Amino acid sequence: MVAADTWGGPVKRQAGAVECAAVVQPSLAAFGSSFTAITLAELGDKTFFMALILAARHRARWVFVGAFAALAAVTLISLALGYGLRELLPASLVPWLAAVLFLGFGVKLLIDAQALGSAAADAEARDAEEAVNEAEKRQAITTSWAVIWEAFALVFIAELGDRTQFTTIFLATAPGFGFGALLAGTLAGHAVVTWLAVGSGRWIGGRISEQLLYRLSGGLFLLFGLVALRQALT
Repeated sequence: MVAADTWGGPVKRQAGAVECAAVVQPSLAAFGSSFTAITLAELGDKTFFMALILAARHRARWVFVGAFAALAAVTLISLALGYGLRELLPASLVPWLAAVLFLGFGVKLLIDAQALGSAAADAEARDAEEAVNEAEKRQAITTSWAVIWEAFALVFIAELGDRTQFTTIFLATAPGFGFGALLAGTLAGHAVVTWLAVGSGRWIGGRISEQLLYRLSGGLFLLFGLVALRQALT
């Protein structure tokens, strides 16, 4: 009985450690993948320049609150769509779905990168400024709540159908990526990029290469696709 107790403790602890590692590793992978993908997708995006322009005209913290709230809302919608798609299909088909979506999106991003010129970021900035100017023509923005609402509405509308939304949806289809880890990674990526936009966006905005970011994002999704394909084949 003593021997059983002597060996039982370490064995249980080892089993607990293995179970913990089995949970933590996919969570870290989901967090790291979503954080990296969202950061690359958001830098130089239209919503990035919207936050930058608004922060130059209004108090930065209120712009951050409104923009981040909009990004969080779209993130929740996107994750719901991705997980809904994953739940509709048989478990055996989910890795194949993820592989097809990842590889297809990666190839599309690389093709789009080839078509982008050196002034792509400037074009995004001009579109963002036009949208902000149009919104501020309709009413004067004089209170903190008005700033928050303006940032929320502009960013929310711009984010719908954007490549960042598709990034989030496709990540949610990946088998093994839990909701909590994906949500945390995605929101962390949005928070970092939005903070950069309102804090030092002028400096960063002039140094962004949209073509390079598209290529990095495309390469990342091809990597995701190969991992999903390997899971589908095993």
